[in-house]
Amino acid sequence: MNRASFAAGCFWDVEARFRALPGVLATAVGFAGGHAADPTYEEVCAGGTGHAEVVLIEYDPAVTGYDALLDAFWDLLPPGAPAGRGQYRAVIFAHDDAQQAAAQASVQAQRRRVAIEPFGDFWPAEDEHQQFREKQAGGRLSMP
Repeated sequence: MNRASFAAGCFWDVEARFRALPGVLATAVGFAGGHAADPTYEEVCAGGTGHAEVVLIEYDPAVTGYDALLDAFWDLLPPGAPAGRGQYRAVIFAHDDAQQAAAQASVQAQRRRVAIEPFGDFWPAEDEHQQFREKQAGGRLSMP
């Protein structure tokens, strides 16, 4: 199994989108790209930690490749939308050199300004934020 991580706005919706993809085995929402250790949701929302809201994805590359995950990431960002700021900024977090190269090629092909950062520390959000959209839908997830 492989891992990938993306920030593309509110992690509740980003997680729901990725969980709906074939080959995605597990997801976790949390925070990355900041400077404070083990931040809370409230601390990140207040803006002082520098973290983005991130979805960590575990996927089966035999079913869904990294390029398909990149395509889903771009679907979450409307064309012409700014890369964002603060906790809702758009970031591709590369877990290895292959993801870094694929992300760079994808950004160039999209002709968009999106940050690519190495994956580092990931701090899981509190339990109530995990699979939030599924919990709100009573365990059912319907994505457009």
